Amino acid sequence: MPTDVAIVHDYLNQRGGAERVVLIMAKGFEGAPVYTALYDPETTFPEYAGLPIKVSWLNRIPWARRRHRMLLPFLAPTYSALHIEADVVLCSSSGWAHGVRTGGRKIVYCYAPARWLYQTERYLGGHGSVSSLVARGALGVLSPALRSWDRAAAASADRYLAVSTVTAQAVTAVYGVEAEVLMPPIDLDPSLPTTEVTGVAPGFWLCVSRLLPYKNVDAVLDGVQRQGGRVVIVGSGPERARLQERAGRFATFLGAVDDEQLRWCYANCRGLIAAAHEDFGLTPLEAALFGKPTAALRAGGYLDTVVDSSTGCMFDAATGDQIAAALHRLERASFDSGALVRHAQRFSTERFLTRLREIVAEESSAPVAARRLA
Repeated sequence: MPTDVAIVHDYLNQRGGAERVVLIMAKGFEGAPVYTALYDPETTFPEYAGLPIKVSWLNRIPWARRRHRMLLPFLAPTYSALHIEADVVLCSSSGWAHGVRTGGRKIVYCYAPARWLYQTERYLGGHGSVSSLVARGALGVLSPALRSWDRAAAASADRYLAVSTVTAQAVTAVYGVEAEVLMPPIDLDPSLPTTEVTGVAPGFWLCVSRLLPYKNVDAVLDGVQRQGGRVVIVGSGPERARLQERAGRFATFLGAVDDEQLRWCYANCRGLIAAAHEDFGLTPLEAALFGKPTAALRAGGYLDTVVDSSTGCMFDAATGDQIAAALHRLERASFDSGALVRHAQRFSTERFLTRLREIVAEESSAPVAARRLA
């Protein structure tokens, strides 16, 4: 009998690497319902429109989908109240989805233990948008209870998977759980059509990032300005207005773009700048598919996806000086575009889904463990 699978993701209100991974999971387990706290079809990938999405009551709050940080006090009880009947529940989680209850097996695919609990200052940053101020205030009161809930949620899983080596290490440090590393696939096909971005001439540096404090886009702007080049910023977020105000004419902010425009950006850039503290270094692999190298922070997921002096140049700290120096090295170096493409092709959808299906099959034939959630 086929295994009955359900997928859970924290929230579907943005276009990011995790949201691409959930789409691939949905392709791999056709017909599986996707549960989430929030779903905004206007701000996430259009492919979700064809999937069986099941949302929580929070989705009915008019402002919630655009300001999910302000929901922090409500997310843990919302996920604890969600009981999913399926043979296997696949939780795509950065801190909330792993809290669901099920009578079947629970597999957690972890991007990182909750950043707002264990990396609070990095996650919220020092720039006070309304939503980050509300989140900071709520965390001041709720952190002890949320940590207890989070660790109980982690303990309720039958199996943990991690997106990178650094995430697997964090899962062990925070939860005392050994996690298998299953790196996400790339789902951006360079052979598909592109759409030119009006008013942008080829030859720019590219940064593809959500505009959040821990993404270090400030440092990217400083580095490009010092190096004397131009940069195109793809991505949206609460930091956009502040970053645009401080940037000069050398920077173009595109906001969220569709995949055709994103492919054009990769194809026409000089290279990618990746300065964020990322759990998995997806964007350097996307750039490599187009034969483009990356200047990357020597940390986090980039340690798994960027090979220094082969697929890019790494810098040790997210500062303007170090980024500018890395860009100068990129300019002077010679990169084999074929080798870059072959490196990226190792992270295929087929590889990812084959292993994920094997894990689901293993878990579906195992006995259900006793569950304890606070």
